[in-house]
Amino acid sequence: MYADAPSDSAPPEAVLPMDEAAMRAVDRATAALRRGEAVAIETADGSVGAAVSVESVAIDAVQRLVQLTGAAPVLAVTRRRATVLKLMGEGTGVVALSLPRCLTADEAHALADPEHRPDGDMPDSLTATAMDPGSRETAAVDLARLARLLPAAIVAPAAGHTGSAAAWAAQHDLLLVRARDIADYRVHVVRTLRRVAEARVPLSGAENTSIAAFRPIDGGPEHLAIIVGNPVAGEPVLARLHSECFTGDLLGSLRCDCGQQLRGAIAEIARQGSGVLLYLAQEGRGIGLVNKLRAYRIQDRGFDTVDANEILGFEADERVYLPAAEMLRQLGFTAVRLMTNNPEKLRQLARCGIEVVERVPHIFPSNGHNEGYLRTKAERSGHMF
Repeated sequence: MYADAPSDSAPPEAVLPMDEAAMRAVDRATAALRRGEAVAIETADGSVGAAVSVESVAIDAVQRLVQLTGAAPVLAVTRRRATVLKLMGEGTGVVALSLPRCLTADEAHALADPEHRPDGDMPDSLTATAMDPGSRETAAVDLARLARLLPAAIVAPAAGHTGSAAAWAAQHDLLLVRARDIADYRVHVVRTLRRVAEARVPLSGAENTSIAAFRPIDGGPEHLAIIVGNPVAGEPVLARLHSECFTGDLLGSLRCDCGQQLRGAIAEIARQGSGVLLYLAQEGRGIGLVNKLRAYRIQDRGFDTVDANEILGFEADERVYLPAAEMLRQLGFTAVRLMTNNPEKLRQLARCGIEVVERVPHIFPSNGHNEGYLRTKAERSGHMF
């Protein structure tokens, strides 16, 4: 039984809803960041500044940010990335990197992106400062994460500004978003998941199957519930949480075991009579397909899966399981027999209010290409093979 795991993540029902205007502001800001535009960020004390994604920053973007704000910008990266650069010890959070002079776009790329490694030593007099959770720098990095970009941003305060943040943003024709809304976004958007479509979809080996689609209000990708047979609402259901994997599920990539796990889970659920497979839109352990491909390039240089994610500035696993818990509740289930080898899924579902009454092992043999990947899962992520 895993239901008594310590709770550090309240289920969505226990969280007050976010204002819809605030959710729209975060959504629009992520789109602007992906286009390479600057966005205005307001912190709890009313101060304001601007940020632009490192990944999509143009050569002259730093100078434009200086002209816009009247202040020298800093590079905000995750503590994981700062640790890789040997600028700070292990930990979590966000770090601001600054120079006595203005940081250039090339230097920002070299520091934030392992595909643009600096030639030689770090810039002279580079300073690394840990930032508070509510800071503009932390919000900018979180916004880049939500936009499925590298978790790094160039950030500058609006020097000498004393009026309202909204007035400053409007004066400079920038989208304004509050730091606190960025921090709360992923939890609150789960509350908006709604079942929007369902249809019977006979599958090979599981003909009595239907698929239900759950869509969040932010316009993000849908999560899917693959319902095999006729599981009884209110009783513990045989369940599998499967994060989407374009390369493994669709293309049959041999670098992972995802395709085997997907098809094997559906076959096992059908064999046992009924159950649910939740197909979660969390590609690459939550970092997105583009960043997963970047991680593959790093792995090809001799690093394992965990190292590759951390070199990019991500945590080893960025997935969240609140959407899965909310989908299960809407389907009528509060207890599961969970098909997994991953102890973190057991803990996270319990923290989200779903009782795990049994762990059902879900193991497949290696194929010669994914032996190191599976070994890393066991040795560094604690998977139970």
